[in-house]
Amino acid sequence: MSDFLIVGGGVIGMMTALQLADAGQKVSLVERGDCGQEASWAGGGIVSPLYPWRYAPAISQLSRWSEGAYPSLALRLLEETGIDPEYRQKGLLYLSVDDPDSALSWARQMGKPLERVSADMVRAKEHCLPPTEGALWMPTLGSVRNPRLGKALRARLSAMPSVTLHEQCEVNGFVRRGERIEGVSTAQRTLTAAHTIVCGGAWAGALLETLEVSLPVRPVKGQMLAYQTPPGLVKRVVLKDGRYVIPRADGLLLVGSTLEECGFDKATDQEALMSLRRSAEGIVPALADYPVAYHWAGLRPGSPDGVPFIGELPGWKNISVNAGHYRNGLVLAPASTHLLVDQLLGRPPLIDPAPYQMTPERLTAG
Repeated sequence: MSDFLIVGGGVIGMMTALQLADAGQKVSLVERGDCGQEASWAGGGIVSPLYPWRYAPAISQLSRWSEGAYPSLALRLLEETGIDPEYRQKGLLYLSVDDPDSALSWARQMGKPLERVSADMVRAKEHCLPPTEGALWMPTLGSVRNPRLGKALRARLSAMPSVTLHEQCEVNGFVRRGERIEGVSTAQRTLTAAHTIVCGGAWAGALLETLEVSLPVRPVKGQMLAYQTPPGLVKRVVLKDGRYVIPRADGLLLVGSTLEECGFDKATDQEALMSLRRSAEGIVPALADYPVAYHWAGLRPGSPDGVPFIGELPGWKNISVNAGHYRNGLVLAPASTHLLVDQLLGRPPLIDPAPYQMTPERLTAG
């Protein structure tokens, strides 16, 4: 029997496992597919909410802590696994922002560097952008190459003797004894633990229905595409009208993303492809000269207010949840997992856990 059993091998589940193992706990992680291959793989890797000043304080608290954690986490994983998560701190240019005063006020309150910059400054930063009247500039923003982050986390966990990974192993129910949860059942085996943690992403709500709990977490599809460009064509993240381009060191340039309510359908379509191309080529006109190299879709774990559910599951014992991060799973992962592990191990919490708990009001908000 493990000390902890984690359901879900995305970035939330794997970071939870890493922190528990670092604390000397015996951990099992069960994943329906391969670790790191759902939303954690499909996103863009910006280490900030797109427009952070438009989010609730509960999101800002988690994202601010997580942003500070990523440089050391990326370095640690590179040293331990040889896999580089490619954390890049090149800043972000916000074009055509319609609420700049709100943005600047938020930045002052949070102590974040954010400033108005001139058209000449924008041109100096990114020569491929079309003429603009100026922009907002956040120099400290970073991004991570999320597929490689997932590979590095999986490699590190695989090397830890206190961690057991069960991949291609779909959970079909929980092992109950009265109000206690003692583990999960799968087609292959029954797995038991002193405490179970549900980190199932977009599938968390459906899984918890088997416990007669209605967790308002739903799948929200996002389609993205990527161009292969010469390295350095774009050097930093650029955001305009809710769409963004994210450069990788090898010239791969990601573009995202759509927001679609269509259940668990991950199919891509031509309409989304053309919409994303228009957005990308509106931000960087030179992209019209390059073919689309990749087009894919993932499923975000949507929640009513975008604030994740973190903590014990009401009505049951020995089970906790960390799910519902919506568009910010990667952004919030270091802090949200640290906050839950603090609670599980009886440590002083990183921040006040109250906004993330599964109160009756939050559970019925959907």
